[in-house]
Amino acid sequence: MSPSGSTSRRALLSASAATAAGASLIGGRAAEAAPAAPAARRVTAQPPGRDLVAMAREIDPGRIESIVRRLVAFGTRHTLSAQDDPERGIGAARDWIHAELRRIADASGGRMTVELQSYVQEPDGNRIPVPTTITNVVATLRGSAAPERVYVVSGHYDSRVSDVGNATDDAPGADDDASGVAVVMELARVMSTRTTEATVVFAAVAGEEQGLYGAGHMAQRFKAAGADVQGMFTNDIVGSPVADDGTADPRVVRLFAEGVPTSETPEQADVRRSVGGENDSPSRQLARFVRDVAENRATGMTVNVIYRRDRYLRGGDHIPFLEEGYPAARFTEPHEDYAHQHQDVRVEDGQQFGDLPEFCDMDYIARVARVNLATLWTLAQAPGTPTGVHIDTGDLTNSTTLVWTRGPEPDLAGYEVVWREPTEPEWTHVLDAGDTTTHTVDISKDNVFFGVRAVDRAGHRSPVAYPTPSR
Repeated sequence: MSPSGSTSRRALLSASAATAAGASLIGGRAAEAAPAAPAARRVTAQPPGRDLVAMAREIDPGRIESIVRRLVAFGTRHTLSAQDDPERGIGAARDWIHAELRRIADASGGRMTVELQSYVQEPDGNRIPVPTTITNVVATLRGSAAPERVYVVSGHYDSRVSDVGNATDDAPGADDDASGVAVVMELARVMSTRTTEATVVFAAVAGEEQGLYGAGHMAQRFKAAGADVQGMFTNDIVGSPVADDGTADPRVVRLFAEGVPTSETPEQADVRRSVGGENDSPSRQLARFVRDVAENRATGMTVNVIYRRDRYLRGGDHIPFLEEGYPAARFTEPHEDYAHQHQDVRVEDGQQFGDLPEFCDMDYIARVARVNLATLWTLAQAPGTPTGVHIDTGDLTNSTTLVWTRGPEPDLAGYEVVWREPTEPEWTHVLDAGDTTTHTVDISKDNVFFGVRAVDRAGHRSPVAYPTPSR
């Protein structure tokens, strides 16, 4: 199809439906309906390559359990606990995580570097009563071809008990959130010996329970540096698939993704309301991408996307990134058992309370890690999300012309136009647009939702970019 060519919606949909059903488009009405140009096809998931399958097998539940139990062994990791005790408190946990990531980086051939990212949080009149040093442990795997493009994965290593200000009692924090830190550290180990095109940042952050402070500091640093963070995921409470009533979904993980962007300006809100983009934020496109690449044989998991920023009246470390305008989402277990979150360790009426490692499922955490791996590896190998994507509204017409800016990737093969009916949650149809920056489809922009994604020569596809109107 030529860059400026068009295809009728009726022909596109009838041809793609016939193809999906296995029908031949030779002879009869199907042949008459088929356009001369390639027909649209149904959107299909990106299958895992051999490299991803091999890496997924390296995710080790035994190593994950060792990380969880070692973090629990520090007694408490409360943000206000001791920072200079070598055995107990958040300082000891920080130093151990740092040493482990440094050891992993030493085997990376220079691709990975590790830093302690610290600042002093002044009293906030709430959960920080005195000036407190908050330190993130950050490992950066620098990309080879597009190092300026960044993806971040995090877990928080601080913990708490029932009283959020209690910095002395044991706060094991196995599920919340040693499980998430274990995912991050295991991903760093597996990915550190591989070459990625984009940069991947693995972060164990502090201060989450006191107000998302560590993640907030990291997001602000990225923003101040002008970093091109195209995706951020936090893993928070990913330790068990079992609910308080015993209900279990061991092959499901939830992914919370907001609709209306947290950082939306009044002008952007006006545009969104006019075109109906409340279900097409960058974070929603990121969530659709996760399902596209992470529901497969390499992970053995289903990703249950929740169209909400987070759970009711609660939050996680993705929120500071959303506030800075970065696409971000939260992985968390399918159910929660509140007897093992934010609880003093005790036995009451025969029931054990407390966030202890015996209530974590290490095989489940490993599967969540594989979901993260499939997502980050594919993001870091694929082209970046297209930029400058617009629908031309200069003329009133029943066809739709999309324009975008060509990406800088050296292995870029071209672009695809995707669309779906307004009531569909996922992209359903796709057309090859070729290596161009404009494409016209003979479907009214008023009747469907459009998007554009990039494709490289290996077949890796980027997240979809949702267009805004231009004249």
